[in-house]
Amino acid sequence: MALPSPQARPEVERLKAYSAPLEGRRNLLRLDFNENTMGPSPRVAEAIRAFPVDQIAIYPEYDGLREALLANLESSPAGLASALTPAHVGIFNGVDAAIHAVIHAYGAAGDTLLTTSPTFGYYAPCAGMQGMAIEAVPHELPGFVFPMQAIRAALLRKPRILMLCNPNNPTGTRLPAAQVLELAIAAPETLVVVDELYEAFTGDSVLPSVDFHDVPNLLVLRSLAKTAGLAGLRIGFALGHPDVVDRVGRVTGPYDVNSLVVTAAMAALADQPYTDAYVEEVLRARNWLVTELTRQRAIYHAAGGNYLLLWPRRSSETVEAELRAAGILVRSMAGKPQIDGSLRISIGTTEQMQRFWQAYQAIDSEP
Repeated sequence: MALPSPQARPEVERLKAYSAPLEGRRNLLRLDFNENTMGPSPRVAEAIRAFPVDQIAIYPEYDGLREALLANLESSPAGLASALTPAHVGIFNGVDAAIHAVIHAYGAAGDTLLTTSPTFGYYAPCAGMQGMAIEAVPHELPGFVFPMQAIRAALLRKPRILMLCNPNNPTGTRLPAAQVLELAIAAPETLVVVDELYEAFTGDSVLPSVDFHDVPNLLVLRSLAKTAGLAGLRIGFALGHPDVVDRVGRVTGPYDVNSLVVTAAMAALADQPYTDAYVEEVLRARNWLVTELTRQRAIYHAAGGNYLLLWPRRSSETVEAELRAAGILVRSMAGKPQIDGSLRISIGTTEQMQRFWQAYQAIDSEP
């Protein structure tokens, strides 16, 4: 008889892990995980091809990457509210790793993580790993409005962390920067973490408004996955007060981010016009699809981010499967609070959305 395996910590034994079905997605139209559907800048490909072979045997170096990110942010139309230094920037193996590190550094058993519902599914397992209690406040219906009064009331109970996905995935709910700052200022004992992975598509970033020395309990997460097309290489950033960035960095490995992605990120940050052009195309495609949905009297919700929610007449799981058979991936929201029965559709180019719409109409019209 085989011996039983060692038991993990009780928090881990009780944990339901976050699982994303990522296998078998190549060579299909990927409208399921809000990725860039065109690929990165040609400069990224050139930089990767030119990557020196001898650097593979050397531990990665990060000199210049934080500075490149800050220069990119400073040169954006909105700019930064105050001058930031490399000490304000943490580098992570994707924003997923940043979320894990933040909760590892600041969350303990019995503490509360406050967030909204539904929202990005990785917050809850990260909190569960630490034995934290999770308070998920539902969005207000109709319209999936941010539950401002309920969040304010919950902050009076001094949760350890408030996680805000802004715009929220999957509802697209948007919170103006002024209201984000209001929440952080009102709750100085709570670490307010703003996940801004989709802000480029709607312009709600808090960075043009915040001085981290005045609001040291605010941390902003950014990525090059959704806009610059580096999802497969894994790179994420956390921007905040140097003390907070330092504490989060203490629970990560010294070389978690590899040399190749550093090279790719530098090239992507240096070609902002390419990223801007992609974002503009996504917004055009989104407007085209919304026009078609409205014309056909479809039930949908489009607010922020590069995605929208669509309620098919047939089972969302059936439609998802039949779209996959047609070479198109979307994400069923079956079983999720408030949005059960819907599909989350990532927005790609106009041509890609035309292909989706043609296939969707044929599939959802079947008896």
